[in-house]
Amino acid sequence: MPLRCAILDDYQNVALAMADWSKVEGDVEIKVFNEYLGPADKVVAALKDFAIVCAMRERTPFPRAVIEALPVLKLLVTTGMRNASIDLDAAKAKGVVVCGTSAFGYGTAALAVGLILELARHIGHESARLKAGAQWQTTIGRDLDGATLGVLGLGRLGSRVAEIGRALGMNVIAWSQNLTLEKCREVGVEYVSRDDLFRRADFLSIHLQLSPRTRGLVGARELGLMKPGAYLINTARGPIVEEAALLTALREKRIAGAGLDVFDIEPLPFDHPFRTLDNVVITPHLGYVADQSYRAFFADMVEDIRAFLDGKPVRVLS
Repeated sequence: MPLRCAILDDYQNVALAMADWSKVEGDVEIKVFNEYLGPADKVVAALKDFAIVCAMRERTPFPRAVIEALPVLKLLVTTGMRNASIDLDAAKAKGVVVCGTSAFGYGTAALAVGLILELARHIGHESARLKAGAQWQTTIGRDLDGATLGVLGLGRLGSRVAEIGRALGMNVIAWSQNLTLEKCREVGVEYVSRDDLFRRADFLSIHLQLSPRTRGLVGARELGLMKPGAYLINTARGPIVEEAALLTALREKRIAGAGLDVFDIEPLPFDHPFRTLDNVVITPHLGYVADQSYRAFFADMVEDIRAFLDGKPVRVLS
């Protein structure tokens, strides 16, 4: 009898078209969930009969309570090789194998630069105005040449954003807890202190992993150091920035604006104030949502399932 396999949060309804699922045909019975399942009790109710679950990043969390409440779960596949919303200890204790996938490119870095461009030049805003019947231009943009780009976290994605910033003629500075002067020299950016990063940046882009050390790292104090004309860009994880402090800074115009792809609660509630503030550009966590990334994700999901069925699981997370 085939094992039931759930593919979660396929918002664009593309999972089955992005890979060759015939490799597991006959061994699994696939059901695709296109809508967000909701809170933990609804996740458990929807997935209680599934032995295999394929999760898209952290859209649906799998804490201990959820994992322990899924009676027949045997394999949990996540896109990427890291997922902070899965309790790996709980999975191990219950005998659930957790596997990851490869990824592609620097999509999140490109999106961060896109948010910077929108904040600086109002491209989408002016396009929407013209399509709505406005006669001509109303905004005055800002040239990025000579502006200071602050990069909070100079890892794989932060380094790419720094590289693009330099190509645009920006002065790039960087800081994070473990960053070294040698790393900055390697990337070609200026190493600064934490406070100077916030004081000097015209655009400050966050590229850190969410952890106990980075949760709430950007709070009222840090936002208070920023220039009134500066912009904050977050394509990493929402809780790295204290949401209440950011909302206050934006409402009181203590900073010029923000470009946000990530939020404390996702999907973003319909009544959330970020949806109404005129100095915020928001996108629905699109950083990794690109054709090439999805094809890599789903192809590896099929491979993970096939390997598990054959008794030789690959890309096992621990």
